[in-house]
Amino acid sequence: MQRTRVGALAALLAALVALAVEPVAAQSINKELIDSLNFKLLYVAIPITLLVEVILIYTVWSYRDNDDPKPTRENRRLEITWTVATAIILLFVGLAAFVVLGSPYISPTAANAAGAEQPATAGNGTGIEASVVDEDLPGAIAPPESANATEIDVRAFQWGWNFTYAEEGVSSGNTLALPANETVYLHVHSDEVLHAVHVPALGLKQDAFPGHYNTILTNATETGTYQLYCAEFCGAGHSAMLANVTVMEQDAYQDWLDQQGGGSASGGNASEAASGNASNATNPAETLPDKENSSSSNGSSTTTGSAARRVVG
Repeated sequence: MQRTRVGALAALLAALVALAVEPVAAQSINKELIDSLNFKLLYVAIPITLLVEVILIYTVWSYRDNDDPKPTRENRRLEITWTVATAIILLFVGLAAFVVLGSPYISPTAANAAGAEQPATAGNGTGIEASVVDEDLPGAIAPPESANATEIDVRAFQWGWNFTYAEEGVSSGNTLALPANETVYLHVHSDEVLHAVHVPALGLKQDAFPGHYNTILTNATETGTYQLYCAEFCGAGHSAMLANVTVMEQDAYQDWLDQQGGGSASGGNASEAASGNASNATNPAETLPDKENSSSSNGSSTTTGSAARRVVG
């Protein structure tokens, strides 16, 4: 009995230590939501794990020399207790996950996708308006007209990236620039095979399909440079399919746009960047025939077609 009490006390102390640990500040709202859910689940899992292990070790040690063990008797009170405790834990996990997964930053949904005529206010305490369907981009979700949000076209191809800021006529092949503390819609699609945008530090991950758009809704809160990876194996150059995500203050972001668009006001800079990026991206797989020319050609045509897309500011 004394050992059982000591084990229970140890489990309680471990849980209190875990609760006292301050999580590291997140770099985006997406990362903050994901981290908060992970910590809540961790706070539940640690004491349960320790309690089970303590009971298991105590039982093995206490009855190690018992040559005539007696079967455990039915204990209805104990059975009811652990059934109720399990139900409470599952309810907590379900509610915690529902709040996070229902956030528009984790699962962006369109208000008018279900027939709503006007954008509704999104729930979960975000205070932002629900997104709407973008009729020009199949599968994409656009911000409501009243929202102060930035839209960026993210195009994946073998083996590189192209980021288009349509209203400014700017395109970048190796840097995705984001304004800090502003809502951003990333419309992700692919030229030929399945790719995936993955920025672990910002909590962003989304598949890129040919002929279909998926939308990432984010708000980066910490300035800095983060790594973007392709998270789906897509061929010989997959490991080199990288890009930088640079989060800037608004003034620096505007300066960056001005510098990128300074060479052309009609979108020529976009085509040039796309072609250059395609050429660089194919270096890891130069032995494959016709891939470089195909990527460069797709880069020019797709970027020109995306010049009609807008940024809601």
